[in-house]
Formats: sequence, C-alpha cells, structure tokens
Amino acid sequence: MSATILYDTKYLQLKSTKSKTGNDWVYAHRPNAKDVVIIVPVIENKKVLFIIEERPPLVAEGIAVRSVAVPAGLVGDERKGESIDDAIRSELLEEAGLKADRIEIKTRKAASSPGCVSETVTIAVAYINEYKVASEPVDDGGVIVDRVLVDIDNIYPWLREQEEKGCVLAAQTLAGLFYLKEKFIQEE
Repeated sequence: MSATILYDTKYLQLKSTKSKTGNDWVYAHRPNAKDVVIIVPVIENKKVLFIIEERPPLVAEGIAVRSVAVPAGLVGDERKGESIDDAIRSELLEEAGLKADRIEIKTRKAASSPGCVSETVTIAVAYINEYKVASEPVDDGGVIVDRVLVDIDNIYPWLREQEEKGCVLAAQTLAGLFYLKEKFIQEE
C-alpha cells in the first residue's frame, strides 16, 4: 500500500492511504523517527519516577492541563543512526538526569493508536540502583513541569489521585507499568 502526504512538517506528517475496502484512511506519521521509546525508571527497586507534562494538544482541546508520563522520546530524530538502546539511555539522561544500571526491553512494536498514528513504541524498564542525578534534566521545551518519585506499592492509588485532579494518564506509561507489574508479580 502506498500513502500520499497531505500535510508535512519537520516532525509530523498527515498522510492518506486506502483501506482494504477502498476507503480513504488519514493518519499521522513521524518522518524523522524510526521508533519511540518509553522508559519506566525503577529506583532502588522501590520507586518509579514519573514526569508531569503540559502537552499543548490536550490543553488546546480543553481535555487537561497536565498529563502523567514516564521518560520517552523519538529514536533518531536528533541523533541520526541512533539505536533503540542508545535512545533509551539518552532519553533517560535528558528527561530524568539518570543513568540506568540495567535496562530490560519489555516489548517492541507496541502501537499507541494504530488507527490514527503509524508510530510504534519500544517499552523498557530501567533499573537504577541509587537515585543520583547524573546531569541536569531538560524541560523538553517547557513540556516537562515536574518529576515525581512514587513508591511502587502506591503507584495505582497515586495515579487515581492524579486523574481525580484532572490529569490525563499517558497510555504508553500505563503499558510500561503493566510490564513492571509483571516483574513484581513473578517475584511474589
């Protein structure tokens, strides 16, 4: 199947293709990235680092002012030839200021909204033995407004509390927590 570019920007394209039934199908595509990485930072096997963001599309549509996420980023958007492993380490350092002692890739090719977006996501858990900021994290153009450490045993009540406050929970973050929960269920 081929696609036609309807609108083109540096980081996002709007494309059209035909479905099997011949209907037009419009979707978003990232021309400058080969994947997205989602990193669940686990600190000392006790806490997870969350990022509080202000995402312009959510604000513009009146959905929410803030969203709850974990460090994430595009693979190869700024560093050409970047591998997924390199992107995981780079994004963790950039957005959280942390270096992982061990990284486990949990899944590749997860799709956040395959009917609307062509991108896929690699989900990883980054284990950090000691909470020590290695470099000053960035605010990602003003998007990241806070970082919060949450006890692993308190994650789900904390997330419900954030929802009650009007925050949106990023779907990829919830998928990452699924894989984190898998690890701790297997250890019981």
